[in-house]
Amino acid sequence: MSNSLKYTAQRLGIGHRDLMKRMREKGLLDRFNLPANPEMTKLYLVTKENRYHHPEHGMQYPRTTRVTDAGIPWLADKLGIERPMPVPQADPRDVA
Repeated sequence: MSNSLKYTAQRLGIGHRDLMKRMREKGLLDRFNLPANPEMTKLYLVTKENRYHHPEHGMQYPRTTRVTDAGIPWLADKLGIERPMPVPQADPRDVA
């Protein structure tokens, strides 16, 4: 499954514009916000292509960058974002 950049930014605790800016600075995205090196990052960043008909310009094929589930921790590591560990939950199966 792939996640939008907005959802990924929310999971990392930053804004999506800040995330895209940092990814461009690190060379992960090109100026169109598509993966700069898709062959190297294909396990973490994928491109989704949509299509629709525009009344004046005909068929349009916009592409968006998506982040895989494995890409979220990879991206946090690449960008130097500290992700706090979740609060440990008590196991309900413990009896004593």
